[in-house]
Amino acid sequence: MEISYAKRLNIRYNVDVFIAGGGPAGIAAGLACAREGRSVFIAESFSAFGGAAVTMLVPAFMPFGDEKVFLAEGIGREVYERLKADAFPRWKTKCPRSIPVETLKIIYDDMIADAGIQYLFHTNVIDAIVENNRIQYVICSAKGSLFAVKANIYIDCTGDGDLSYYAGAQCEYGDENGKTMATTLCGIWTGIDWSRTYGPDNRNIDAAFADGVFTNEDRHLPGIWHLMDETVNPDGTHNLDGAGGSNAGHVYDVDAREAASLTQAIQKARKQLLEYRRYFREYLTGYENAEILYTASYLGIRESRRITCDYRLVLDDFLNRAVFDDEIGRFNYGVDIHSSTNDKAGYEKFIHELRTLQYKPGDNYGIPYRCLTVKGLDNLLTAGRCICTDRYLQSSVRVMPGCYITGQAAGMAAAVLCDTHGDNVHQVDVHEVQRRLVKMGAYLPNFKN
Repeated sequence: MEISYAKRLNIRYNVDVFIAGGGPAGIAAGLACAREGRSVFIAESFSAFGGAAVTMLVPAFMPFGDEKVFLAEGIGREVYERLKADAFPRWKTKCPRSIPVETLKIIYDDMIADAGIQYLFHTNVIDAIVENNRIQYVICSAKGSLFAVKANIYIDCTGDGDLSYYAGAQCEYGDENGKTMATTLCGIWTGIDWSRTYGPDNRNIDAAFADGVFTNEDRHLPGIWHLMDETVNPDGTHNLDGAGGSNAGHVYDVDAREAASLTQAIQKARKQLLEYRRYFREYLTGYENAEILYTASYLGIRESRRITCDYRLVLDDFLNRAVFDDEIGRFNYGVDIHSSTNDKAGYEKFIHELRTLQYKPGDNYGIPYRCLTVKGLDNLLTAGRCICTDRYLQSSVRVMPGCYITGQAAGMAAAVLCDTHGDNVHQVDVHEVQRRLVKMGAYLPNFKN
């Protein structure tokens, strides 16, 4: 059964640049653009900026550099340094890339406010009006209202490629069978005596399997990331108040594009974490009193749509340490494709790639601007984990430092277009984009000024 539904909407915001999503890519895009003097509006579906680190409670950043060079220069460097300065003393003492969530939320709030960016939380993009290969308006659903936004340039930083999909862009999804990487529900734990823990935390996993602890024999990620040290008494004994963030367990066959699939999956994941609670407490030292405080409000999604753009970054580019004329950044995180199937073959393939498709210190690959320019649409860019790649490179560039790199490039390209009265992302002066990125600190060693 179908109905016809029509409604007149107000254009609530008329800006230079509209950004869908306020995760690390959206934050970087907004800041890069607004600091160039352009008006920006960000629609964020949750109640804070930060994306996976905040909403999904992913406990740690992947590396910002290649052990020789800090690759996520610019916005990534700024966030990194502010976290080092502002985080509480007990946080990050042993794990410098762990994420103090509440500190990060406030840092993002302050950065966005200082840049004069307009934004709304609890706001979803639900449609796009397209004419002559250009987005004319996006339709947003916010608490209490539906409204339209008009902009010159639009940037999709949703992770799932929602805005691009609504605008009619072509996209890829998953592997050749339409299956994506498994998802994980992260959480925050306390009661950990870090002085008595050892890694990795799967050292007794076979015994737990034999005892029937787990519903699924999943070997991938039975781990808790060190977040905050336990306190030490004057006599040298440790209090059991150390905190950790779990990135443990998988839920398979989840479609991040569908609410019904996400609903079933997160309920399954919450119950599954009780099995990990038993494993940590009964099979590992230092976790005997571990207790989960709360789980994330959203599943950790590793893979969804990959938007078709003017260039598709592929495994050969990774293997060849590719260099591009239109390079907007370089990155180094290795291939990290979590299996889409809970079986031995999938796990062994994951381990093989994790061991072999990695870089040595100092190695990195280029990311071309053309990975961000959505094919068939003149005024739409994408950034973050839904840029144009194959599955191998998506599994690399999807992590937060990579999102800073592609986000700030998309935001800078939008600013350049607005400054030059351009209206086609495929025809921007890439040299000018690169020049401005370098000026803001981005790492572009192959740029010839």
